[in-house]
Formats: sequence, C-alpha cells, structure tokens
Amino acid sequence: AYARDPRFSFILLPENVRKRKAQIAAIGQSSGDLVLNVDSDSTIACDVVSKLASKMRDPEVGAAMGQLTASNRSDTWLTRLIDMEYWLACNEERAAQARFGAVMCCCGPCAMYRRSALVSLLDQYETQLFRGKPSDFGEDRHLTILMLKAGFRTEYVPDAIVATVVPDRLGSYLRQQLRWARSTFRDTFLALPLLRGLDRYLTLDVVGQNVGPLLLALSLVAGLAHFIMTATVPWWTILMIASMTMIRCSVVALHSRQLRFLGFVLHTPINLFLLLPLKAYALCTLSIA
Repeated sequence: AYARDPRFSFILLPENVRKRKAQIAAIGQSSGDLVLNVDSDSTIACDVVSKLASKMRDPEVGAAMGQLTASNRSDTWLTRLIDMEYWLACNEERAAQARFGAVMCCCGPCAMYRRSALVSLLDQYETQLFRGKPSDFGEDRHLTILMLKAGFRTEYVPDAIVATVVPDRLGSYLRQQLRWARSTFRDTFLALPLLRGLDRYLTLDVVGQNVGPLLLALSLVAGLAHFIMTATVPWWTILMIASMTMIRCSVVALHSRQLRFLGFVLHTPINLFLLLPLKAYALCTLSIA
C-alpha cells in the first residue's frame, strides 16, 4: 500500500536478524531529529507523534513513551486483566517515575528517541552482553537505561495512546512474562550504579519492585509451611494479602473512575501462584537467551 509513496522508505533485510539489529539498520538510514519506534502489533492514535514530539522539545529529554492499552481487551478474561495491568504500569509506575525525571523503561510498542543520542549509543546497544553471552531481548529497557546513563531524562506522556495486541492465552502470557522478568533482572543490575545520580524515589522504586515480590513470596511460603506443619489455615496471611489487594484495587478504581478495576483482584492468584514462581525461575536462569 505504501511502496510507491515517496514519504516511506522500506529496508528489506536478507534474513530475520531480530528486532535489535533491525532497529539499528533503520536508525542508521534515518535523518530526522527524532526516531519513533512502533512494534508491528501496535497501532498509534493520530496525535501520538505530535504529543511525543512536543515533550522532546526539551533537549534534556532523550526518550518518551505513551500510554499502552490492549487493542484486543474484550477478547478474553485474561486480555481484560492485562489491559488493567498496563493501565497500572503506565499511570502509576511510569507516571511516578516521570515525576522524578526517569522512566526506567520506555516500552517497546511505542517510544520516541532523540536520534543524536541514539547514534552515540548504538555500539553499546548492539553489543550488549550478559555473562559473556549476547543479549538480544528486553531491547526497550536496555535502551532506556543507556539513555539515562548518557545523562538524558526519559518521560511518560499519558495522553499519547497506543493500542497493542496482548496475549489471550495463559501459556503465551507466561512466556512473555518470563522474558520480561529476565530482562528486568538483567538491566536492574546494570542500572544500580546509575541510581546514585537519580532522585532517591527512583532508588526506592527499583528496590521495591525487586524486593517486594521476594517478600510476598516469602509470606506465601511461610503460610504454606504453617499449613503443612500445623494442619491449620494461616488466616492471618490470607487476610493481609486479601486486604491489601482490595485496598489497592479500590484506590485505583477511585483514581481512574472506572469500577472495572475492582475486578483486578482476580490477578492476585495469578501473581501468587504463577508469576512469583516464574520470577524465581527467571532469576535462576538469567543466562538463558
């Protein structure tokens, strides 16, 4: 449809070299001041480019991302939960990080970068290693960390709406979460020296995101051990987890003015019994590509 449109230039690589090298090939042939990355399963609103570009007028900003939604939200119960999960990740986590000048991951479905900064970072981006092996997943998080290390700010633009396809089956969702968990752990190690130069809130945020699930897992294991050893239900542990879940979902429902977030309580058993063990497995298998 666009092959004869002079505004577009297509780069056909001889083989599938995966996302990172494809990005580098495109960036190398670009000429504009700004580069927009959009995943192939994502659709951007008509004003996304102008809204992200407006944020990039500040020369201290190296990258900016928009708000993610699930384009297939109505397909299954899982896609509805993931859409709420994305809302929370964007409008709580990223929004708070942006308030202190450093979104820690400008998400892959849609992010705008300053080209001059990108070009200076491409060598580091292309040759990322973990324990001596090439690392070719978690591109968005790694590129964001490189931007922050280079001294740029990263921003979140909540009214730049991007719709992306999310997994509609539990198996594909867990495989995605495993990749993301490994990427998060790898780049958290890379970002630790960076935290000294950032606001203290960001240190608290990074530590909380990594230590929090471990404490929750410890509570779950302690509760299971109590049940096995005493044959009594650990009601106190169950009550605390249930109470914190209800409080969080209620606060989000009020903040967003959307009652659907009360249904996010269904994500808690997925988190407790599937995602926490998966994150533990990811931490023990960081060297697997």
